[in-house]
Amino acid sequence: MNVNEYQKEAMTLLNPALTEKDVLMNALMGLCGESGEAIDIMKKHLYQGHELDRDKLIKELGDVAWYLAEAATGLDIDLSEVLQRNLDKLHARYPQGFDTQRSQHREAE
Repeated sequence: MNVNEYQKEAMTLLNPALTEKDVLMNALMGLCGESGEAIDIMKKHLYQGHELDRDKLIKELGDVAWYLAEAATGLDIDLSEVLQRNLDKLHARYPQGFDTQRSQHREAE
């Protein structure tokens, strides 16, 4: 499955009562919520003595992916284009691969 196929299938599970504006807002709020759940797993591992629950973390990352696909849908864009634009930005920023100096001294984008 490629990311556009994922997006198409995932959006069959989207609440049909949502307006176009609601889709984007729900997606952005969902991204924040699911990212918070993911970092909470790591917090418990690093600072509270829990074993890293890889399965639960993978499930949360899947939820992040779903909301990312919903956000792309809300913007009427293929998820593959979102990902490609991100790679283009990163390659422009780090043409020779990651560089700490470039990271610390880059101009605001």
